[in-house]
Amino acid sequence: MAASRPAPPRVGTSGEGAASRCPRVTSRRAAPACPCLIRRRLRACPPSPPSVTRVAAPRPADVSAGLTGEPWAGRYHSAGRGGTGRTSAGAAASAGAMYQGPARCLCPLLRRAATASTAPPPPRAGCPMGSGSSRLYSALAKTLSSSSAATAAPQHRECVGQPEAAPLEPIDPQELLEECQVVLRRRPPRCQRDFVDLRQKAAGGPRPIRVMQWNILAQALGEGKDNFVQCPMEALKWEERKCLILEEILAYKPDILCLQEVDHYFDTFEPLLSRLGYQCTFFPKPWSPCLDVERNNGPDGCALFFLKDRFELINSANIRLTAMKLKTNQVAIAQTLKCHETGRLFCIAVTHLKARTGWERFRSAQGCDLLQNLKSITQGAKIPLIICGDFNAEPTEEVYREFSNSSLNLNSAYKLLSPDGQSEPPYTTWKIRPSGECRHTLDYIWYSQHALNVNSALGLLTEEQIGPNRLPSFNYPSDHLSLVCDFSFNQDPDRLL
Repeated sequence: MAASRPAPPRVGTSGEGAASRCPRVTSRRAAPACPCLIRRRLRACPPSPPSVTRVAAPRPADVSAGLTGEPWAGRYHSAGRGGTGRTSAGAAASAGAMYQGPARCLCPLLRRAATASTAPPPPRAGCPMGSGSSRLYSALAKTLSSSSAATAAPQHRECVGQPEAAPLEPIDPQELLEECQVVLRRRPPRCQRDFVDLRQKAAGGPRPIRVMQWNILAQALGEGKDNFVQCPMEALKWEERKCLILEEILAYKPDILCLQEVDHYFDTFEPLLSRLGYQCTFFPKPWSPCLDVERNNGPDGCALFFLKDRFELINSANIRLTAMKLKTNQVAIAQTLKCHETGRLFCIAVTHLKARTGWERFRSAQGCDLLQNLKSITQGAKIPLIICGDFNAEPTEEVYREFSNSSLNLNSAYKLLSPDGQSEPPYTTWKIRPSGECRHTLDYIWYSQHALNVNSALGLLTEEQIGPNRLPSFNYPSDHLSLVCDFSFNQDPDRLL
């Protein structure tokens, strides 16, 4: 089998330019002889023991397996389309019997960290999390909600930030990428996407800041609620889908990663990305719809990751959005970072607004609340700002106009890919549900146009690459496309404000 395609190049190297006309890349590499090599990097460390400060993200008591997932396959029970699934008593009992302590099923690389952690409570075999857990979680989550962004950070930092634990040895990202490709060797290869150079003058100065925005599709929602009628359930298996997600992240090597619909933070993304050098923060929805799906992995929410060797965290705020003075189920994370190379401050925010047709005014109110919080955090646009999110809103909606006309002087980065620089892409999500085919532009990366330049943006998948069954699919893990931009600082931002 041919060797796998290398990671997409940054602007300034070969392979850049307009989106590729070739819909496919070369196939992934063949599997190595020793399965231990795969598991060494792919097993995520066991989640930290439950505590009072972790009530915002309850998860099943049986410890997650990590990337290969063989010992814990029983917990990823498919709920099926159109309703919740049922797990047999035998499967539930076996799930409980499988938990023998974290050290037993880990390779030597992680055993040291597993044995150092406190043992979790006994497993609750045969007790799937459904509506009862949702009610319990809702009651507990009230203690974690703040009335304003100013008080959110200290109240939530302990429960959603990177857990305090013995540091694990770093992972080589290239080895992890190759091992993900081993797991995915029977799936179609990744589609080629190229960066479009948007610079107006020659490159120079400090390294750009690469930001990635992506709604990765919560596993519980993909299997239990979203009804992707043209997507085989086999394509949604978490043991392989998480490798597709990681492969996408590792290929583009973002300095800052903003994710929505994250329901495997503690057992997959935090353990792995922290070992890749990222500082990790997670803020779950107070009443996540994932909790109503049996055999779920806890609530979904927004997650923000940044490379610690490039940035220093100055301030962090976890914001529960309000609409018409009422607290809502949607959240945001806003962090002020200092760039080590330039000494410049900037704010990065991630959010996920209310979905569904008919909720346009609600989204508008949530957007206004987020903008008010960000004005306070950025001191009225004195600190440059980047906002990533699934806004669940087309460019024709009021919330989009609010961001376009904000006093924060924001612009949408992906408009710059259009010939006139004023039009959004035709789609960022494309799926088929029982009600029909849905193609919408809902995802955006907003930035302070007086203080930041967009050096390049990752081209979107073409209709040919997406295929007739749309998203998600065997070769793309989410119903939303990832957005990736390279930013640089303006030398004189005050002159353009």
